[in-house]
Amino acid sequence: MPSTVVHVALAAIVACALLGPAFSGRALVAVLALTAFVDLDVFVGFVLVGAHRAAFHTLLFPAVLGAALAFDLYADRPSRLVARFGPHAPRVAAVAIVAVVFGAIGPDLMTNGVNVLWPLHDQFYALTGKLHLSDQRGVVQTFVEFENGEPTRKVAKGSTKEVQYYTGVDTNPDRSGEPVTRERIFPLVDSGIQLLIVLTAGVVSAVRLWDER
Repeated sequence: MPSTVVHVALAAIVACALLGPAFSGRALVAVLALTAFVDLDVFVGFVLVGAHRAAFHTLLFPAVLGAALAFDLYADRPSRLVARFGPHAPRVAAVAIVAVVFGAIGPDLMTNGVNVLWPLHDQFYALTGKLHLSDQRGVVQTFVEFENGEPTRKVAKGSTKEVQYYTGVDTNPDRSGEPVTRERIFPLVDSGIQLLIVLTAGVVSAVRLWDER
């Protein structure tokens, strides 16, 4: 699964691309912080089994943030966000929400799954597959496959009672008996493409910060 480092790297690219005139070191940090926050649901897993990849990875999280931002901007009163943090604050907040979707939740959804509508619908989904254009079969995709009208186990992976994720923070996510003594592994990058994303984000962020100076 992508590490927090990869999530933050993707968020940095989103921030550099979308912040526009709102870009600054503080704005970049705000976007990265909200993205990294999503992975903190691993600690909720100590209290609620299966909460990692569910509590903060649900798409309801950015949806609620987006609704709160819209209310702040369009309610019949001056924006509290603008009054507190300045005129660029709404754009920074909006970009941070976009970064949560595409930098924090999206990569996990495209690898081994997130609980996208928790707690309204307790089911982990994973969109792993390929998309090809064949000269004989046309468009071929294996991301979403159905069997008897229902998503296959490849797509729908199970509820929080059935699916838990091992991490370096939590080596006993299912709370079944005593935790087995295991090596605690905190991944940074797991592939060449992930390393490329991190390096690209570092270079792009450094150039934007240099330009701002």
